Amino acid sequence: QIALEIYYGRYPLSGHMVETGGKSPFQIAVPNPGWQKTLHGFRWLRHMRAAGTELAAANARALVSDWIDMHGSNIAGVAWEPGTTAKRVIAWLQHSSVVLQGAEFPFYRAFLKSLAMQIRYLRAMAREMPDGKDRLRARIALAFAALSLPAPPSALRGATRNLAEELDRQILPDGGHISRNPMAVLETLADLLPLRQTYANQAETPPAALMGAIDRMLPALRFFRHQDGSLARFN
Repeated sequence: QIALEIYYGRYPLSGHMVETGGKSPFQIAVPNPGWQKTLHGFRWLRHMRAAGTELAAANARALVSDWIDMHGSNIAGVAWEPGTTAKRVIAWLQHSSVVLQGAEFPFYRAFLKSLAMQIRYLRAMAREMPDGKDRLRARIALAFAALSLPAPPSALRGATRNLAEELDRQILPDGGHISRNPMAVLETLADLLPLRQTYANQAETPPAALMGAIDRMLPALRFFRHQDGSLARFN
């Protein structure tokens, strides 16, 4: 359903509906930072993948192409905030099958070139990022990249080591996140579970810190959920 909404130019992101009137969403100014971050994070690609149609795949490819054309070479603004970039790298890698479905070589080349640029940027920024879930997500994105794209073994070892260090530091013994925000647990698990599967798919051993973090976080997430499925809120 959401894939169809997006096809018709309606973007229900971050609790805010925007109609683009036939324009690319990356062309319009929307005074809603949450909506902008969600748009540039590309997690909504999962709806295109779930739709499983050629139309959804073509639309996903067109939107990725729009982003590359309009923002891919200009490292500035919300599109290139490190946390948003990490989300986008994870989303593009996770949903590359739908983005690349039916793609011709020029798009395939542009897609990989843009990914490589974003990964280099994240690698340079990760150590300087403020402490918190965005920094952890950057490490997750770099591990995804090292597993999914051609890279020397040393790149995967380094990405795995850095991820393990960040997980050990940010995921507490009780499974909570250092921010004590239950939503951070949910969002981190949503990235870690596919990452664990990616290690398995590549016949690589995931770090013990990854397996341990997941094992601790799953019970914590159940603890934070109310009976209606919503998450507890803490001030």
